[in-house]
Amino acid sequence: MPHVGRRLAALTAALAMSVTSGAVTSPAFAGQREADKTSTATGYGGAVSTVDPEASAAAIEVLRDGGNAADAAVAAAATLGVTEPYSAGIGGGGYFVFYDAKTGRVGTIDGRETAPAAMPRDAFIDPETGQPYPFTPELVTSGVSVGVPGTPATWERALDHWGTLSLGEALKPAIKVATRGFVVDETFRQQTLDNELRFAAFTSTSSLFLPGGDAPAVGSIFRNQDLAKTYRLLAKQGTRAFYRGPLAAEIAATVQDPPKTATTTLPVPAGHMTTADLAAYRALDQAPAHVEYRGLDVYGMAPSSSGGTTVGEALNILDSFNLTEMSTPDALHHYLEASALAFADRGKYVGDPAFVDVPTGALTDPLFGKERACRIDPLRAASKPVAPGEVSSYDGVCPAAAAPLADEKDTENISTTNLTVADKWGNVVEYTLTIEQTGGSGIVVPGRGFLLNNELTDFSTVYDPADPNRIEPGKRPRSSMSPTIILEDGKPFLALGSPGGSTIITTVLQTILNRVDLGMDIPEAIAAPRAAQRNTASVTAEPEFITAYGSGLAPYGHELTPAGDAFSSAAEIGAVTAIEFRRDGTMVAAAEPRRRGGGSAMVVTPSP
Repeated sequence: MPHVGRRLAALTAALAMSVTSGAVTSPAFAGQREADKTSTATGYGGAVSTVDPEASAAAIEVLRDGGNAADAAVAAAATLGVTEPYSAGIGGGGYFVFYDAKTGRVGTIDGRETAPAAMPRDAFIDPETGQPYPFTPELVTSGVSVGVPGTPATWERALDHWGTLSLGEALKPAIKVATRGFVVDETFRQQTLDNELRFAAFTSTSSLFLPGGDAPAVGSIFRNQDLAKTYRLLAKQGTRAFYRGPLAAEIAATVQDPPKTATTTLPVPAGHMTTADLAAYRALDQAPAHVEYRGLDVYGMAPSSSGGTTVGEALNILDSFNLTEMSTPDALHHYLEASALAFADRGKYVGDPAFVDVPTGALTDPLFGKERACRIDPLRAASKPVAPGEVSSYDGVCPAAAAPLADEKDTENISTTNLTVADKWGNVVEYTLTIEQTGGSGIVVPGRGFLLNNELTDFSTVYDPADPNRIEPGKRPRSSMSPTIILEDGKPFLALGSPGGSTIITTVLQTILNRVDLGMDIPEAIAAPRAAQRNTASVTAEPEFITAYGSGLAPYGHELTPAGDAFSSAAEIGAVTAIEFRRDGTMVAAAEPRRRGGGSAMVVTPSP
């Protein structure tokens, strides 16, 4: 595998040292930058897959210097906060999954954002109309949508549990990138333009991301000196500097009184976060969700994420069928139907387990999955939405009882980012992190260089006491993030994850099926066209999927609708990162070859 090239290596021509944050159109000496993206890399000594070459390079640098997978994952995530600020950063949260080679065990950290203690039930209702705020751009562009960030606490906890570096040491690569800048590509510019109305609503955001009133030009150098200073503060003082003290006061003040421009027409509802909410935040250790599939042990995130239970339940359903002996349309029909059934149960039962009695054991029980499989007609797609299963009584025997339908509306946005890291000792990290919307809430904390999340929009908009995802103070909104590590005979076989809102679940599930059941290698499994059935009347599908399989799925009654989102015309689903572990000791790091501009896979020592 040819080693990843250098981005505008050793740019020469000087730039005035007075430049701080923002885009710089003239070239500058900025050291070496990673630019070229290689979607597959095979080798030894450690591997990484992310969406961004700067982040992948940061992880490889840490691995080469003797750091382990946890160290490298934090370094990569912090760098993504610089180069992918609209998808992730210290203003957000996520879920961290770690395989410990010494113990052979998988552990997880729930770093999901929480609702402030003063969050009212009617937080998303416009007091002037008595009706919910329009979801976009009004509700997502607000202080009321901002949850207490969990990402800094996740980094510190991961390093304390499994790392060898201090937080300050792990932040060094990201500080370097934020200081010397990175080259703006088409994706960064387009995402900025897609958010122009929202970013222009705030003085702090427009000055950073819309310098001179326009998005940074492709090929210009974007520096974020404010973020570099914030990272240096965390490097020196630890996350206490984020959750207490002046920075915490600034975050709370920004949420309660967003720095609106005089010209914005957006309402920008104020939020309820206080310094006490920040001081009280904790990232949580928890046991992973676990199922067995085709003799493999599949580990994912337990609630508050719905990823581990929903992927796991769908796999338990599919374990009743021999997909390898089916035609491709037949196998895809079973995949779509299993996904719909699992999503029905997700909507009915899954929420923050600190507030809701989530039947995680039942949802991941193979007997429950076998009973749910009874609902699949091998010749015809069921009318959607399908009913949830009855978790209080099941025996794996057909026919199966049904529960009342849940009233669920999908409000998760497609933006997020994911990374996969492995080291030479056999430790593995799968980490999904986000600020929710592309651009989060749209609000940059003044002078601090990072966007705040809008994760609280993942709660149900209207309060219903029977809804497991209802708004409650201190609660973590349900997520679809699905970082997954798969073991074979107790050793890593495959680690993978993806962004994509609720399509994260279907993306991870379909990639597993492609690799395990349909005979694809991991790069092929990632590149293959995707479709997502989330218990809705139609199936969201990439155009390539419709072209390839639409006619074959038509006899089953599946209605395929082209994918797309509210902020762009991109008809893509997910952006997987993965590492597969071969029996000969080599690692295959794989990323998207084209989605979201393609990903970046690297290894410490490439195979000859």
